[in-house]
Parts: sequence; structure tokens; C-alpha cells
Amino acid sequence: MDGDFVIGAVFSIHYHMYTEIYNYVTMPDPPKCTGSINARNLRFAYTMIFAIEEINNSTELLPDINLGYQIHDSCAAVPVAVQSAFQLSNGGDNVYYKDNNCSQSGMMAGVVAESGSTPSIAISRVIGSFDIPQVSHIATCACLSDKKQYPNFFRTVPSDAFQAVVLAKLVKHFGWTWIGAICSDSDYGNNGMASFLQATFLYWKYTYRVLRSTAKVIVSFTATGEMKVLFEELATKPSPSRQWIGSEAWITDPNLLRFTFCEGAIGYAIPKSDIPGLRDFMLDLSPTEVASSPVLTEFWEETFKCTLRKELHVCNGSEDLQKVPNDFVQSSPLRMSTLVYKAVYAIAHAIHIVVCTERNFTKNCDKQLMMESKQVLAALKKVNFTHNGYSVSFDANGDTVAVYELVNWQKDESGNIEVLTVGYYDASLPKNKEFHMNRNITWMDGKQEVPKSVCTDSCPAGTHRVLQKGKPICCYDCIPCPEGEISNTTDSLDCFLCPIEFWPNAVKDSCHPKPVEFLSINETLAIILAVFSVGGACLAILTAAVFFHHRTTPIVRANNSELSFLLLFSLTLCFLCSLTFIGAPTEWSCKLRHAAFGITFVLCISCVLGKTIVVLMAFKATLPGSNITKWFGPPQQRLTVMFFTFVQILICTVWLVVRPPFPMKNFSTYKEKIILECALGSAIGFWAVLGYIGLLAVFCFVLAVLARKLPDNFNEAKFITFSMLIFCAVWLTFIPAYVSSPGKFTVAVEIFAILASSFGLIMCLFAPKCFIILCQPEKNTKKYVMNKK
Repeated sequence: MDGDFVIGAVFSIHYHMYTEIYNYVTMPDPPKCTGSINARNLRFAYTMIFAIEEINNSTELLPDINLGYQIHDSCAAVPVAVQSAFQLSNGGDNVYYKDNNCSQSGMMAGVVAESGSTPSIAISRVIGSFDIPQVSHIATCACLSDKKQYPNFFRTVPSDAFQAVVLAKLVKHFGWTWIGAICSDSDYGNNGMASFLQATFLYWKYTYRVLRSTAKVIVSFTATGEMKVLFEELATKPSPSRQWIGSEAWITDPNLLRFTFCEGAIGYAIPKSDIPGLRDFMLDLSPTEVASSPVLTEFWEETFKCTLRKELHVCNGSEDLQKVPNDFVQSSPLRMSTLVYKAVYAIAHAIHIVVCTERNFTKNCDKQLMMESKQVLAALKKVNFTHNGYSVSFDANGDTVAVYELVNWQKDESGNIEVLTVGYYDASLPKNKEFHMNRNITWMDGKQEVPKSVCTDSCPAGTHRVLQKGKPICCYDCIPCPEGEISNTTDSLDCFLCPIEFWPNAVKDSCHPKPVEFLSINETLAIILAVFSVGGACLAILTAAVFFHHRTTPIVRANNSELSFLLLFSLTLCFLCSLTFIGAPTEWSCKLRHAAFGITFVLCISCVLGKTIVVLMAFKATLPGSNITKWFGPPQQRLTVMFFTFVQILICTVWLVVRPPFPMKNFSTYKEKIILECALGSAIGFWAVLGYIGLLAVFCFVLAVLARKLPDNFNEAKFITFSMLIFCAVWLTFIPAYVSSPGKFTVAVEIFAILASSFGLIMCLFAPKCFIILCQPEKNTKKYVMNKK
């Protein structure tokens, strides 16, 4: 058909090329096709015509532009394909379907060709010299991705490089390591098998074996015709059952489904799809259109066993393509036809890029533009569109995204073989998610179990393979993974370490997040410590309330009530600061817990030290001529407490500014779990805080010991001595316990030390006083306090 721009095509519409014996006397006739009609490829031709008519009727794609077409028959023969390529390069003639010679057609924009890799290579070498782009719907040879040799070649079918990889993954997925292989002696078969062997070597690194007696799995990279010959030969001779793995060239061919002994065959196929309106278009063949086309006439006569000529069994016009089995009007969903459809639209979009512009939301296309084929070639590299749900784009090699269906030959209720989709592979999905199975597979002989084709059984996950000395590389022992390592696939060559935050499960086939351990508020231990902490704080507050209520009584007044209240306040803070040690450590809690602990305890010890000095000064002041009380009165006591506390604040400030504590995941204490803890940041800062507290406590203890025998019925130095003894004992015991306690128990030890020393102080210093105040008020007199009978 004529057009402003022409899209050429070459399909193998006949099965054979006419063979002529040359006599070297007369000029030989041009190569021509003969034999029966390949209805499948005839469908491809009509799919192209349908797509072009759709485009010509479109207002979005190439508006006001009419595309023409030239469709040639190559009969899968290289000589005919080359002749067709030259005709397309010239503008050509010998065009089917129409009687005109297309001499008035526009320039050749692109070619859809061919139905096989070898003729596609031949065509590409011819038209590539003229920069005419070629888009193939079936040619899958990985060699055609070489842009140095085939710069004009594109395809809407995935390259065999992808198919080889996914077939290798399929073989690996089912654990077959002992397999046979068959391939066509053609570009398709040889290159496909070479890619498959390379992929299998890449995955398993073992020597390939071909058709051994123990190999139950056979991978076949062959064309449909060759598989037909092979299956016919196998059907005549009984042979052991084999699990066939087919390439996309033959695995969905309906003509092979009659070989029921191949039940269970699996392979990757082009995804099923639908082209709206195509079936009706093909069924709408008028008798006039059939009679005017030699090709359609042949097809019609072969299909209905009648003739359109005036002979016997003349076709009467009642023939219906829907009532007879044929590959032209396919009853099952389309596969390859969609690829032809995509190829035509890809070339049309490339033409659109060259000749059309858009201004003010209006598309303008210049049909008079002197377009060159190399412009279409350049535009084709940029094509990226979606039509009827089909996405089309090409990578730098002219290849499209690899999408396959995993199909399986299964018997229906009547015993006939049907092709069912059981999974898919999509290379555009994230890694390790490309392959998916959604249906059970029927294997050879109708079995449901995956057939084994190995030298030795697969090593389960959690083990790795160790080759047996002196035996084939497919023979090995299964050794469990070492501690901390896993293998999550069968037949793993090595085990690998889990990430630092993960640990193997019991069977060592997967890494699970390590449990994170810290002193959680939900734990019994944390709840008990929290109860004691809050209870201690409440006890300190209650004691302060009792003292405040009886603040005018001799016992309260005799023991420096101001320091007593400050001491109770600091004890309350000591009890409460232990709560900051409970829960998941954070940056702020790590800083707060150590600083609060250090400062509150120094405040507490400073108050005790002040009270001890008060006791000593009080009795020194009773000596004749002593005026010592004016040197250590209430102002001096406050300054003493503030000074000692300020020193600790200074230490904590330097620590927090220079190298503060921070939350840390401890991976070294336990291999199988993570300890979430506060790292000290600066160990010097931490031990400086503790050391300063210890220094004050020892100093206070020494002074209390010196004052313990001073005369007084209620000499507070005795209680201070005992409280400091408990305090020092607790913290001296804390040091080795803190260093040796693992995980969350380190925090528990620190909380226990805080609570124990706090309770020791409050019980030793205030319990006796509260007992006198509440239970023996008769003793709360100045005479009793002064030890006067």
C-alpha cells in the first residue's frame, strides 16, 4: 500500500524456498518461495497491516500522515531474505496483497524483519548500509546486540542473552546440576546455547555434561521445525522419560502439543496479550480480497480443502475461519503477534519524532519533509511510549526489557496437552524479585514432585558444599555452616557471615535481627528497681514532711535542720536519678543519668559532711575561750556545701563537653544479641566523678569516726559513721560488680548501688530521729538530747 512514508517487512510466509537445478545456459530465475503457507507468519503480516491502519486513523500519532507498507516473503531462506532486503532498500516491487508496484510510495522509513535470527542478520547487513532501521519481532540471537556489527538493529523480543540467564536461573532454582543440552546448528541455537553455557558456568562453576544416561533434564535451544523432527523420531522409539526445558521458539507452538510424552515440559515464553480489534479484522476477509491475493488464496485453499478456481471442490463462500483449527486466527491469547504490533508502533513513533512538532497543544506533521532513514534510526533510539498497556523502549543495544512467562505443558481432562502459565520473569523488577511462580508445575509423567537430575542430592540451606576428592565436580559432601554464618540457598558453595546486627537461626539458613537487650521498664527487675526508687523518694519526702511538722522540736533543731532538709532533698534526687538508668539509652539520657547521679550524690555527701563538721564544731565551741562557731556558722555551712557541689558540677561539665557519654550498641559481650548501653565517652571523666564522691565519703567517714564518742545522748556522728560505712562498702563492692556484670545487669548494679547507698543514708541518719519524734515523743526534749537526767 502506498503512503507518505513506507514501513517494510519480511516474514517467512512459506515454509520452503524453491530449489532450482541450474543448467548454466539460461539466466536463473530469482529465488522464490514454495510449499505450504505458514499461517502464523501470515498472521504477523496481517497484524502489521492492522497496526498501520490504526495509526493512519489516529489523530494523536502522525496526524494527517498516511503510512504505506511493503511486505515480503522470505520463506526462512537467507537468499530470499537478502533479495527482499535489496528490494526494500530500492523501494522495491514484488509486493504481496496489492497488484501495484508501490512506485509512488514515499521513502522507506524502517523495516520489520525477520521471523528468525539468521535471515535477520542477513537483512541487517544489507539495509544497515543505507541506515535503514530494522525492528525484529522474533530474532533473539544475542549476537544482534553488537552495535558495531548491527548498528541499525532493534527488537521488541528479549535477547537470548536474557533468556539464557533466566533459563540458567530456572535450572539452578530447581537444583539440576547434571543436565543435557540440544541446540540448532544456526545462529539462534549456537549463540543461545553458548549464552546458556556461559550463564550456567557463571552460576555454578562446574563442567558441563551433555546427554548422560543419568541426566533427566534436557535444555533445548532449537527452532520449532527441528523440535518437530526430533519429537517425531523420539515418538517412534521408546525412551526414558525426560524433563524438557524449552526456549521461547518452540515451547508454545501448538503444533508440538500432540507429543504427549513431553508432558511436564517447561520454558519461558513471550507473555500472553491481546490486541483489541485484531481478531475481528482478520475474520473480516472478503472473498474478493482473498481471491485478489495469491498468498491468501493459497492459505484459504489449504485451510478449507477447496479451490477458488473453477475446478472440483470449489469454495462456496460459506467458509468460516472460526470453525476450523488454524494459526491465522488464533483462538488462544496472542504472544508473538504483539511483538509485531509493538515494532510497527515503534517505527511510527520514530517517524513522529522526526516529522511532527507540537505548538500550542496542536500537533503539526510535515509530510513533505525530505526525511532520511538515518533520522528515523536516531529517533528510534529515543522511543519510549505506552500503547494499549504495552510499554516500548530500547536500551543502548537496541534491546527491550526482558519479560517472560514461565509456561508448563499439562494435560487437561480429555488427555490433551495445553500450555499453562505458571510464573513470570520481569527484568525490570528489583534484584531477586524478578522471578515469581504463581501456580503448581506438572513435571514429566504428570508427577507433582520436582525431578532430580544431580550426582548427589542438594545440600540444604544451612550447609555448604565440599567437593569429594577424586570425584566429579557435581559430587560433594554437605558441611554445616560455622557459628555465626549461614547459607540461605541450596547447594551453597560457601557460608557467609550474617551482618553485625543479625544472627543465624537454629538451622543457619537465614539471618534474623539480634534481640536488643537493655533494662526495659517492662521487665520484672526494672519494675522492682523502679518501685524501690519511687518508694525511696516518697520516703525522703515523707521524712521531710515529718521534720517540717516538728521543726521546732529539740531533735530537729539540735541536728541542723537546714542541712537536714537539704540532705532530704538531695536524697530524693538520688532516688529519682536511678530512674534515668531504666529504658533504652538515648543521647540525652546517657548524659543526664551520669551527671545527675554525680551531682546529686556530691550534694548529699556534702550535706552529711557539713553535719559532721557541725557536730565537731559544736563540741569544740563548748571549750572555754572558744569562738569557733563564728567561723562555721550557717553561712559557712552553705558555702561548704555549694563549694563541694560546684567542684562536681565542674567535673561533669568538662566531661560532658569534651567526651560525653553516648548510646552505643555493644556487639562484643554476646555474639547472639546486642547490648544497648551508654558508653562512658571518657572513662577518666566517669572515674573522676566516682573518685570525687568516694573522696568526700572517706573524708566524711574519718570526721565522723573522730566525733563518734563525743558526749551527747543523741550524737549524730555515730549514725553518720555507720551510714558512711554502708556507703563506702556499697560503692567499693560496686566497682568489681560493675566491671564484671554483663549487659543490662551492669545498669542494674549501678541502680542497686545508688538505691542501697541512698537507703543506707536515710535509714541511718533519719530513721532514729523519726522513731523518737513519732513513737517516743517524751524523749524529744532538750534535757534528753543534752544527756541530762
